This record gives sequence, structure tokens and C-alpha cells, in this order.
Amino acid sequence: ESDLHPRKVLERPKVIFNRSTRKFVMWMHIDSPDYRAARSGVAVSDQPAGPFNYLGSIRPNAGIWPEGVTDLEKRPGEKNYLARDFLGGQMARDMTLFEDDDGKAYHFYASEENATMHVSLLTADYLKPAGKFRRIFPERWMEAPAIFKRGGKYYAIMSGCTGWAPNAARSAVAESVWGPWKELGNPWLGQEAHTSYSSQSTCVLPIPGNYEAFLFMADRWTPRNLEDSRYICLPLMFDAVGKPELRWVSSWSLEAAGR
Repeated sequence: ESDLHPRKVLERPKVIFNRSTRKFVMWMHIDSPDYRAARSGVAVSDQPAGPFNYLGSIRPNAGIWPEGVTDLEKRPGEKNYLARDFLGGQMARDMTLFEDDDGKAYHFYASEENATMHVSLLTADYLKPAGKFRRIFPERWMEAPAIFKRGGKYYAIMSGCTGWAPNAARSAVAESVWGPWKELGNPWLGQEAHTSYSSQSTCVLPIPGNYEAFLFMADRWTPRNLEDSRYICLPLMFDAVGKPELRWVSSWSLEAAGR
């Protein structure tokens, strides 16, 4: 019955450092083999490479309505998953963490049977939801969120929901982490943009010492042998109006990233 039993699912672990507690905090997608559990697990460590102490899993924001929810969205219905999961907590599958400049951290996760993404503020120690969250990209069926900040604006790179099969990525920008988010289209360019070059976004990392340079990382899944799945790493570029762009290159250097 343990979340960490080999028969269970553990995906997309993300780690951020809490400057106040001096702890490395890991959040991860915890699930059952049939993907019905849809929970978020939390672990902490004194070192980035562990060992991590697993604290357990939750469904986020139990008994709390998201900001901006309407009376209609609170009404029980056959496919009103937000209302269905109100008491027990919202579904949380593909996820990421984002730490803002002010030290506040946010949990982004695919919810409501993957139809709508949620962004949830974490407590000061990053270990629990703080009780404030919003629905973003309603009914857009997005997963694999990668969130970053550039020039005071918030950016997201995500994928559609097609299981292990790759699809065309999506990107979006917002003036606030809470939105509203404006979609910008597929950031990939080139002949294989429709499959994101056989990859799915996982995170975007700022390159230390260069506030305009970012490293894009994505999973390249091997469905029949998942433990042999790989990563791709590429420099993330931007066009003249600030839209993120990704081009496949067989080799590159950190010095060239961000130009």
C-alpha cells in the first residue's frame, strides 16, 4: 500500500531549495497503476542528492475552492470534476515547481481528469498547499508544464495529452503567475515540430550568470522500456517579440545559449 512500492507510479520529481529552512524539497506525481490516485508526494533532504525523507502524499487543496470560481462551477454534475473532488482534494498528475524572485513557490499540476491545470501557492516551508490556487488553461488538456520567468513575465511550455505519444508543444505567457495566460503556439521550429522532436517538456532552467539564457529539458519516452527513457537538453531562444523558440541542434555550447 506504500506510495513507494514498486508497483506504484512515481513521475516528474522536481526539487527546489528553501532558503529559510535550508532544506531541499521534492514534489512528485504519485499514482496507482491505473492512474486513478492522482496524488502529489513530498520529500525533504539536507542535500540535493539526498537521502530524502518521504513525508507522504496528498490530493491538493481539499475543501478549498479556487480563486475566481463561479457558482455554476461549484454545482455538482456528472463531469464537474472540480466539484466532485472538492472535499477529497483535487487530482494532481503531471506537475512542476516554480520559485519566484520573492521566494514564494508554486505547484503547477494537471487536474480535473487532465482537462484543466491548477497553479497552487505553497506554504513558506514549501511542504504543503497554502490554500490559494487558481484554474488556468481550462478545458485545454495540457500536461508536462515547465515554468520560467524572463524580463518580468512568466512563461510556460507544455504538451497536449496524448499518453506516451509525442505531440506538438504549446507555450504561453502571463504578467502574473496567476494569469491570465496568453497562448503563443508551438515553440518548436523545423520538420519535426509536430512531435516536439519526439520529446515532452519537463523543465526550463536559468543558466547561472546570464539572466537571458535558459536550458530547456524534455523527456524522450521509450514506452515499452520506460526505465530506458532519455532526456534532451537544448538552449531556449526567443524571437524579436519575446516568444520562446526551440530548434534542434546536434551540438551546442553554453556560451552560445541565449543569443
